[in-house]
Amino acid sequence: MKFKLFTVLLGLAITGCSSTSSLVSLENNTPPKNTENICVMLSEKPHWIDDLALVKKEYGVPHHVILAMMYQESRFVHDARPIAKGLKGIFNTRFASSAYGYSQALELTWADYVRATGVSGAQRDDFGDSARFMGWYIQQSNSVLKLSKWDAEVQYLAYHEGHGGYKKKSYNKKSWLKGVAKKVKKRSDKYWDQYQECGNFISQDRNFFVKHFL
Repeated sequence: MKFKLFTVLLGLAITGCSSTSSLVSLENNTPPKNTENICVMLSEKPHWIDDLALVKKEYGVPHHVILAMMYQESRFVHDARPIAKGLKGIFNTRFASSAYGYSQALELTWADYVRATGVSGAQRDDFGDSARFMGWYIQQSNSVLKLSKWDAEVQYLAYHEGHGGYKKKSYNKKSWLKGVAKKVKKRSDKYWDQYQECGNFISQDRNFFVKHFL
């Protein structure tokens, strides 16, 4: 009888741990409730602060540029994928490309990143990995194309069109894309302005990272 009771209690404990783990995972993967205010957003997702601090330290890319571009790409949906035009909601829907995750990185571009950096196990649906990928790509755009890491507009154009496309100025044939890039810059500027006023929105124990790396 005691053995049976112990087995039942052990089963409940394991189930409880599994449920807690699932809830944490769900919370981590849920987009921020307020994406219009960077202070509220980082307060809700404090682990993003550390991830962005590491990107800033490694690649010199500011947080507001990363977040503005990521918002445009996925709206912070961890498993976002582009649906082929006109097929939304249809069973066995086709995807427009291999783009996936927070950064909407293509499979081949992500593979290039992994080979170049030696980062194994990186996942496109992980915020930290995606932020690091974007930091790496933006740094490449800075090195190859001499684009400022603080200019979200030109960085987004290079991110969308690729370095080859940007060199050929392919974006000049896409007025809609140039409009989107301006929106990304506007959001980036807004995030930066808001960040100066964050104050107590961000917990005090993380201010060291904020001051020195973001």
